[in-house]
Formats: sequence, structure tokens, C-alpha cells
Amino acid sequence: MARMHARRRGRSSSTKPFRTKKPEWLEVDRKEILDLILELYRKGLSTSQIGIELRDVHGIPDVKTALGTSMYDIIKEGGEKMDYPEDIMNLMRKAVRMHRHMSVNHKDVHNLRSLQLTEAKIRRLGRYYSKMGVLPDRWSYRLEKAKLIVAD
Repeated sequence: MARMHARRRGRSSSTKPFRTKKPEWLEVDRKEILDLILELYRKGLSTSQIGIELRDVHGIPDVKTALGTSMYDIIKEGGEKMDYPEDIMNLMRKAVRMHRHMSVNHKDVHNLRSLQLTEAKIRRLGRYYSKMGVLPDRWSYRLEKAKLIVAD
């Protein structure tokens, strides 16, 4: 995945292999994968942790290529409710930690810039998720609200 503010790839410069269909060697059927995902989500694992578990333990390389739908859609169809997507939740945790650091270290201008970039990412993702119907319309990021949601 490309970096948002730097216009280059991530730290390892790696790219995901281009695949459009389910691998031929994958012998697990669709129903088993769906049940595994819902069972792991009910145990309290996040979507990225579920993906790692499926890859490392069960030999399923990618949920989207194996099933054709995203993990969020699978969880939603399974009757479970996700309050906030994992990526925006992680960014809000990061912003709360940075703000706590800024309250003690007022002159840390590098952290201030990083906080601004992180909040820009949160707002951008919020607009996207509002448009997609994941978050309610008129959803807006506020640090006080993020502190209550994250409760870090």
C-alpha cells in the first residue's frame, strides 16, 4: 500500500501479488471460511488479526481473493456489528497518544506535524466511510470524542 503523504510505497517497498481468482490449491470451501471468520470475530479478534490467523494457521492466503468479498462485508452479513472500522480506530488511538505527548512536550514540532497528518488521514477516511455508509452521514472527527471512543 502506498503512503498517503509521501507518494511512495511502504517501508519494505513490497507489493501484493496480482491475483483475481481463488488459488487452485486452496481446498477449504466457502462455508468453512465464512464460519471461521465469524467465529474469530466473536472471540474478539480484529480484522487484521483474523487475516493473519487465517493465513498462518489455516493456509488461506487472502480472504478477498478466496471469497470475492471483503471481511467487513462478511462480518456485516453474519449479523455482527462493527462500530468503527479498524483502520480509523487505530489512527484515532495514535492521534490520542500524540496529543497526550504534545500536552507534556509543547515544543515538539515534529510530533505536531505528525499529529496534523494523522488527523488529516482520519478526516479523509471518515469522509470515505460516510460516503460508503459505514459511518453515519455528517460524521466528523473531534479529539474529545476520539478520547472517549478509544479510552486508551
